Amino acid sequence: MVPKSRIDEILEGYDIEDLTIATLCSHSSLQIFHGARKMGFKTLGLTISHSTKYYDAFPLAKPDEIIKYQDFDDMEARVGELLDRNTILIPHGSFVEYMGARRFSDYPVPSYGNRAVLKWESDRDKQRQWITSAGVPMPKLITDAREIEEPVMVKYHGAKGGSGYFIARDYMDFKMAVDQTLPYTIQEYCLGTRYYMHFFYDPLKTDGYLCEQGGSLELLSIDRRDESNIDEMYKLGSIEESRRHGLYPSFVVTGNTPVVIRESLLPKAFDMAEKVVNKSYELFGGMWGPFCLETVVNDKLQFKVFEISTRIVAGSNPFISGSPYADLIYPGLSTGGRIALELKNALKDDTFKELMT
Repeated sequence: MVPKSRIDEILEGYDIEDLTIATLCSHSSLQIFHGARKMGFKTLGLTISHSTKYYDAFPLAKPDEIIKYQDFDDMEARVGELLDRNTILIPHGSFVEYMGARRFSDYPVPSYGNRAVLKWESDRDKQRQWITSAGVPMPKLITDAREIEEPVMVKYHGAKGGSGYFIARDYMDFKMAVDQTLPYTIQEYCLGTRYYMHFFYDPLKTDGYLCEQGGSLELLSIDRRDESNIDEMYKLGSIEESRRHGLYPSFVVTGNTPVVIRESLLPKAFDMAEKVVNKSYELFGGMWGPFCLETVVNDKLQFKVFEISTRIVAGSNPFISGSPYADLIYPGLSTGGRIALELKNALKDDTFKELMT
């Protein structure tokens, strides 16, 4: 990972009155740019293969400038263009997944958040160690595929938007579907309702829901995922019957639906999030900014966390104008706007460097 001392040195040479907020043109970039502009920052889109014409349809979220690269090698070779613009990177799922967690960690441009978290998020074994050691329940892990006796969910490592995930009912199911060239995790399949809870941890805030570690925890929104084609497959009858016709279930995320959970579940949600934040400081120096607990709630109102995303997630996109939760803290503010507000406050309080790695 690029040394913190190097990032601090770069920031020393920045004109902090003329910062530029940049991210990859994908995922949650619309709300990142929109939020940054609301807070008075310049915005910069970075693109390799994504079309950027669609930004013309959304003028309030269109970046002030777009830099197009041939590939990520080209992006690395032209790093000086970003430093000259006093650029701060905002990581999101696609940015880190396409560039690669290690490559992003080494990229010598100041980035909001702690890049050390990427090693723990991208490796599902380390992610499980983190969450379970914090005292947060997770689905049971199956270490030997030959022991599959009940439905399991198989997931490949990294942020892939559900691509390649599959359910196996027994060992033969698993053998037919698994890609042995990729690292994967096998978890029990938990029946219940899935909720993706978008938290924000502010280590510098001194009011609100205060954590044992210090700082304040906020719940900004919650979504559920529309997945193709598993959400529609039940209409065709049993999955076994569909397979006979060459139709296989897919969990690729195609959209997001806003939801709220029953209020009595909120204390449990905050307790899990606080434990995960506190443990992050013990394991790798902390996690701050937006993160998402991906959970399932059963009919006994018990949570299990099956995954954590440690950046802004695309599930926050339905809430560009706020949410039922964010409106009780920052009316009309999205997660992208909350990031920009954090940077604006840190510049005012001279704590900006503390948030950059």
